[in-house]
Amino acid sequence: MTFQIPGLLTLTLAILVYFAGSGINRSIPLLSGWNIPEAVTGGLLAALITLIAYGLFGLEVSFTLEARDLLLLYFFTGIGLNARLADLRSGGRLLLILLGLTLAFLVIQNLIAMASAAVLGLPPGVSIFLGSAALIGGHGTSIAWAPVVSERFNLSQAMEIGIASATLGLVIASVIGGPVARLLIKRHGLQGPANETLTVGVTDVQTHRDDDVSYVSLLRTLLVMNIAILIAYLLHEVISDLGIQLPLFVVCMLVAIAMTNTVPALAPRLKWPTRTRALALISDLSLNVFLAMSLMSMQLWTIGELGPSLIVVLAIQTAASIIYILLVVFPAMGRTYDAAVISAGFGGIALGATPTAIANMTAITKAFGAAPVAFMILPLVSAFFIDIANAAIIGFLVR
Repeated sequence: MTFQIPGLLTLTLAILVYFAGSGINRSIPLLSGWNIPEAVTGGLLAALITLIAYGLFGLEVSFTLEARDLLLLYFFTGIGLNARLADLRSGGRLLLILLGLTLAFLVIQNLIAMASAAVLGLPPGVSIFLGSAALIGGHGTSIAWAPVVSERFNLSQAMEIGIASATLGLVIASVIGGPVARLLIKRHGLQGPANETLTVGVTDVQTHRDDDVSYVSLLRTLLVMNIAILIAYLLHEVISDLGIQLPLFVVCMLVAIAMTNTVPALAPRLKWPTRTRALALISDLSLNVFLAMSLMSMQLWTIGELGPSLIVVLAIQTAASIIYILLVVFPAMGRTYDAAVISAGFGGIALGATPTAIANMTAITKAFGAAPVAFMILPLVSAFFIDIANAAIIGFLVR
């Protein structure tokens, strides 16, 4: 039996899930100490509850997620509005390095998947969803490629395997990024800038300083974000007609970047929301509710139906990701505080999705300080360049 939860109730439950995670994190210092996002804690708890309902009563809980998709647009628009070209220029070299590292890991991840599938004697085609298609690609890529893989390899469970692998990867990505980055920060004595405004969220100290957060500043910020999103909708239609396929949230981010680097110069008296606490609060709200909705809507019972092979392969992929972050990503990015924050994000994109990566980075910056360059370059790599490279690799694997 399937129980469909309507949109407003889904959104309300997501907010409750966030507060439940926040309370659990406060009650269990280990979770907050290792910078596990509150939305992850609450979302996983909710997913476990729906798993119990399915196991005991055969009740399949399904959520209406239109609000989640809109929150994703708000979040990436906020990232774009904070993106100054000066930061992009200063982080240009790091962006290229991170892009190269991520491309290399795409290959490594698929080699691990193919080797593991061969050793475990899994059917042909399964390895595609044990590598970058489901892990770096996430649910969207898995769903998009499942019919192709099913037809090419006569694999009737392609969709289920892809979704299960992406789901478990998202869970793992949500919990490894913060601890890995915290380990690097403590080991190397790193700290972010003391007075820099956070890209996403506010610290506990800033929460009590509301001198530039009012209903006027929030409405002004929402107006700018809405204009950017509306322009992005129109632009997305145009580029889609030209045969260029880009996710809508990427277009929102690019439009916001263009606006934040042109409008203030053309209208200097305009109160633009870049690096304001109003924008940080809206971005934080959007990210946390989005993540809570994403995790609480996971159907964990699909994982159990695939047996232990999936667990074994993803355990290997997780170990490979952590080793790669510690021995390759962090040193290559310069062993700095920004490198540690990017390492937290890399844990998210290697096994989960871009919002998970940003959530990991946000948890770290709330505790240790801002890292604007990291928030600029990681979404560009994970939400833009890598999707193109991943599609090419998957296309090669299904030939």
